[in-house]
Amino acid sequence: TVVVGLAFGAGWTPCIGPILGSILAYSSTQADVGQGVALLSAYSLGLGIPFFLAAVAVERFLGVFSRLKRHMGTINKVAGSLLIVVGVLMVTGYLTYLSNSLQAYTPEALFNWL
Repeated sequence: TVVVGLAFGAGWTPCIGPILGSILAYSSTQADVGQGVALLSAYSLGLGIPFFLAAVAVERFLGVFSRLKRHMGTINKVAGSLLIVVGVLMVTGYLTYLSNSLQAYTPEALFNWL
């Protein structure tokens, strides 16, 4: 479980820094200390709750993962194929077109349409 924790922390590190830096920069420019405390508390909860849930569920995850191990070749091929498709969509510019087309089906767009 130590290795899982290390991998989890290493994966989140690039995401944590910019968000925490933004919250600290925003909080330092505000006159209200309470707002900064609220933002940092929400950040801490948002960061801590997934780690807590991961710690609680790691044994179950490892059990499920051990059953999926025999399918990892297929899973890797499917995931790799999806990455290639997304890469081609990005290079051709079609991903932007697809994204813009799908925005018409967001809840906000559907609500405004009604």
